[in-house]
Amino acid sequence: MSHLELLTFARGSALNWALVIFVAGIVLRLFEIFGLGRKPDLAKPRINTPGSGLRTMFTRSLPVVGMLKRDPVTYIGGYVFHFGLLIAIVFSAPHIEFFRSLTRLGWSNFPTALVDASAVAAIVALGVLLAHRLNNPVKRLLSGFGDYLAWTVTLLPLLTGYLAAHHLFVEYTLMLALHIFSVELLMVLLPFTKLFHTFSVFISRWYNGDIFGRKGIAS
Repeated sequence: MSHLELLTFARGSALNWALVIFVAGIVLRLFEIFGLGRKPDLAKPRINTPGSGLRTMFTRSLPVVGMLKRDPVTYIGGYVFHFGLLIAIVFSAPHIEFFRSLTRLGWSNFPTALVDASAVAAIVALGVLLAHRLNNPVKRLLSGFGDYLAWTVTLLPLLTGYLAAHHLFVEYTLMLALHIFSVELLMVLLPFTKLFHTFSVFISRWYNGDIFGRKGIAS
């Protein structure tokens, strides 16, 4: 199979199947979460805390007092990675065109230099976070195959995308195909691995914040 045929397959049948599995997986996991239900809380709320769930969705994105100083690598590295990944995915011109082809929605892209810098920052942050995990006895003990799988499938689209954009190492058509395949791998695995927190994180924060608010517990 030629590089062009490989790219055509990546953009065609492989992408279609990845999208189907991605959407079906997300719907299934969300159905499992909401299908668990929630027992009615018959106790009278201790204090009136309207919006506690929504507030917790955002406050939990900030480090607990003292934790940034105690574990700066995790927090700073995490922020750099997530913001870098967000910019690389959402504000890259080719990605915006892809989203427009799927949804007919588009928006302005960021300058290429900024997108490149964000991608590099995210890649470096991933490397730093991995090294920190491996060198921290507790984190290393708590880490399993799923953690390293999630790290790998997150790194690959960033790395191959940067290499493809700058025509590095191998012929552009082949690297672009590898980039698309890496994205499709991420899409297929996301609903069934720890990467699903992309969708569940704010749901769980709202749920915990709402319960804590009714009990009068700070969240």
